Amino acid sequence: MTRIVSATPADLDALAPLFDAYRRFYGQPADLARARAWLDARMQANESVVLLARGDAGAAVGFVQLYPMFSSVRTARMWVLNDLYVDAAARRGGVARALLDAAVAFAREDGAARIVLETGRDNAAARALYRSAGWSEDDTQWYAVTLAP
Repeated sequence: MTRIVSATPADLDALAPLFDAYRRFYGQPADLARARAWLDARMQANESVVLLARGDAGAAVGFVQLYPMFSSVRTARMWVLNDLYVDAAARRGGVARALLDAAVAFAREDGAARIVLETGRDNAAARALYRSAGWSEDDTQWYAVTLAP
């Protein structure tokens, strides 16, 4: 069973290798120290929220990182789901869906009006996941779940 927790600086040693793998997935060179420093800085400054997925044995198997933004028109906070990654060995086990659901629950509990993300048109697996989780797709490549009117 996947357990989702809000990551803290105490989780950096477990989280940094996943974040480094995520960055490598997008063509960045491996740099574990840089990945750890980035996450630590975001956490220390309260600039992001990281939700960490732990598998049956307690090992870190995936994460989402959310950044706040604000809508002037709605006069409300919104969240950008900027990063989503699941370790290859844990894929196809519902971890990504659990992370998406946890991100939506977090944003809703925070009182946010909306949560958004963007992915490439060629990322068919991710697009199918987002649609199956209730996110809507539009021509701008943004997906969104509206949480409040």
